Amino acid sequence: MQIQELKIIGGVGKSGQPETVPEIKLTMGEVISIVGATGSGKTTLIDDIALFAQDNTPTRRRILINGSAAPEEYFNDPSRNPVAFITQHTNFLSDLPVQEFLAIHAGIRRHDRIDTVLVETIDFANQLTGEPIDPRHGMTELSGGQTRALLIADAVIIGNSPIILLDEIENAGIHRTKALELLKKYEKIFVFVTHDPRIALLSDYRVVMQNGAMTRIIRAQDQERAVAEEIKKLDDIILHFRKLIRDGERLTEHMMNEKLSALGYIN
Repeated sequence: MQIQELKIIGGVGKSGQPETVPEIKLTMGEVISIVGATGSGKTTLIDDIALFAQDNTPTRRRILINGSAAPEEYFNDPSRNPVAFITQHTNFLSDLPVQEFLAIHAGIRRHDRIDTVLVETIDFANQLTGEPIDPRHGMTELSGGQTRALLIADAVIIGNSPIILLDEIENAGIHRTKALELLKKYEKIFVFVTHDPRIALLSDYRVVMQNGAMTRIIRAQDQERAVAEEIKKLDDIILHFRKLIRDGERLTEHMMNEKLSALGYIN
């Protein structure tokens, strides 16, 4: 099935109150963020999407694919499931080398040029993480950030999943700016659960969660894009100093003032 849109039909919040957002329509190529305080129901919303909920979860939401309930084949055959869910929990039962892990998945997906797709996947992942991934290393040797980066790359390149759900990737040290730049090149639906202001502001729109319910949809505006660019500058400073600390360097107030002065924040 060629997916054109995914629709979320609103249900109820934690108190049983109807959601003030009656429905959300997600189309291919869009990047959406789900925002809200801890415990507001963000992860529950993407769980509903991953489960193709049909009034059979506590939220009573319904998820429609191209206007209809998900076909049985999505549940019966994992290879046909269009959703890739990158969670915060990335434990592996088998310590396969990275290259073998990816090759097995590529073989299942029947890629013709496995060697080429493996190189592309690892290159994609290495643009998201600070320490390059060695394809000869075992999956359990990877750091949390490397694992999340690899799984994102695997879902986009090898799995070619049309709907990708990402739960708080900022917590794993993923290069957020690069992630957004790379993902927007692909015609897929990307849904971020995030506390990161840059990811939220650079999304096409954001869904605000409160007390387990969808309460508002805020579409991005030009002024917010400008704010996101200023946040990027500050974020780049933090990434710069984080690298210096990791490299064993000592930091000084002069170094910070020099960076801020270069951006025009101080004279």
